[in-house]
Amino acid sequence: MVTCLCLSAAFAGTMARVFVYGTLKKGQPNYKHMINTAKGLAKFQGRGRTVEKYPLVIAGKYNIPYMLNIPGTGHHVAGEIYSVDEQMLQFLDEFEGCPDMYQRTLMRIEVVEWEGKGGAEGVLECFVYSTATYPPEWVGLPYYDSYDSSGKHGLSYVLRESRE
Repeated sequence: MVTCLCLSAAFAGTMARVFVYGTLKKGQPNYKHMINTAKGLAKFQGRGRTVEKYPLVIAGKYNIPYMLNIPGTGHHVAGEIYSVDEQMLQFLDEFEGCPDMYQRTLMRIEVVEWEGKGGAEGVLECFVYSTATYPPEWVGLPYYDSYDSSGKHGLSYVLRESRE
């Protein structure tokens, strides 16, 4: 029932707004999926950051970025805003292991830079893949305000095709 409310709030016409903060951003290891039209349509709209603070951690043996669903803790997380069609949204749900690994929830995103039609200012509601299902020790990991797979953290992301 909550999903129905989320769908109406984050859909702009027939497209949904999705905020990505990790490996799906431009220049990151999984961006190729965002531009693969066989998986659906995704149109870059601009850059933003979470209105509330969240802990963004890099965790697990594959060094995966996770936004822990603990509002008010951590940083305003930077990322990119996309408009996606239903096919891409379904792909992203599967890719993100939703609802087990990540959960798709609505978050308020402050627009920092906009390239989409009809300029957007202020705050948008976007779907975000965050997690409430994480080991408790992740709360003690370093928190980041943005993710770059080749950042100073030195934690190299392991692509799915390279995992054991």
